[in-house]
Amino acid sequence: MAGRFYVATRKGLFTITSGMQGRWNIENVSFAADNVGLVMFDPRDGMLYVSLEHSHFGTKVHRSLDGGNTWQEIATPSYPPKPEGEVDLDPWRQTPREWKLEKIWAFAPGHSSQPSTIWCGTLPGGLFRSDDSGASWQLVESLWNHPLRKSWSGGGMDQPGIHSICLNPANELELAVAVSCGGVWKTNDAGASWYCDGTGMYAEYMPPDKREDPVAQDPHLMVRCAAQPDHLWVQHHNGIFYSQDNARTWEVQGLDKVPSTFGFAVAVHPTDPGTAWFVPGIKDEKRIPVDAKLAVTRTRDGGKSFDTLTSGLPQEHAYDVVYRHALAIDAAGQELMFGSTTGNVWASNNQGNDWQPVCSPLPPVYAVVAG
Repeated sequence: MAGRFYVATRKGLFTITSGMQGRWNIENVSFAADNVGLVMFDPRDGMLYVSLEHSHFGTKVHRSLDGGNTWQEIATPSYPPKPEGEVDLDPWRQTPREWKLEKIWAFAPGHSSQPSTIWCGTLPGGLFRSDDSGASWQLVESLWNHPLRKSWSGGGMDQPGIHSICLNPANELELAVAVSCGGVWKTNDAGASWYCDGTGMYAEYMPPDKREDPVAQDPHLMVRCAAQPDHLWVQHHNGIFYSQDNARTWEVQGLDKVPSTFGFAVAVHPTDPGTAWFVPGIKDEKRIPVDAKLAVTRTRDGGKSFDTLTSGLPQEHAYDVVYRHALAIDAAGQELMFGSTTGNVWASNNQGNDWQPVCSPLPPVYAVVAG
């Protein structure tokens, strides 16, 4: 079966498929010239969901039942009014935070036992749930009202945001989310209560007494191995972290083994939890590949060793930044695709050993998912 990926960009959603002799083709373009901030493929029913970031009309959510040929607008998550007298201040600036949707930063299908459930993470840090395939949304108040939520801060964004939602396929009551900057949060009772895990992560940007505080961490993206859900990977602002005990503890990986342990994107093999891919870069003010050489790093042994994969990728004058949702692997664990802020898109049909450009440069890429 031909591989299929959906690429969300600054000016449209592109459906890209593999054809004869491993060539990739643009099969369809949806929302041409619209800012598509995020795309989700739901493997339970084949539905597609996108968030559009309109400069005038704000965020809108659309759903497709036929692989992107036609679309219908559905509900957009919204926050309740801030109660009178409510104090909700940015912990660093001490300025009031508005209870207003700024950005949809994560979509995730619900558990297989809940075929109409979808999860949505947003800025300014709210988690939403829909039990009718996006026709309506409910703010998960147990997390929003948690007293430690007000200590979350912005990372690259001014507001904190939930960008990673990891269900446990073995337990419909369990969910983990990652927050920039607020750490990794878990529920074991379908969202009735929450607690913050993160022992082993560290934040070099914090004062010494807060360096290992789980709530002070800035995970850039968190992914879970579908077949062995106790195994999770995090690409963190300060490194690569791996958990083998369902996010209770984390171990740093890749030190002195990769060009850089900084980056945004991470993908994990769907059945082999020790195999994961990353796209390293220079951190903080200089967001480009190390030495302007684009590379993907891969571990196959849980971080004990890493390969630096460059075949087919530019090794000079590469200024591509790969956002957290812009690297994807297919359900078979064989084909990968990633896109960058320059609009370049590369694909591999052999787990990253070799890469090929997919097409002429697209608009800046925000997200890539396999479908």
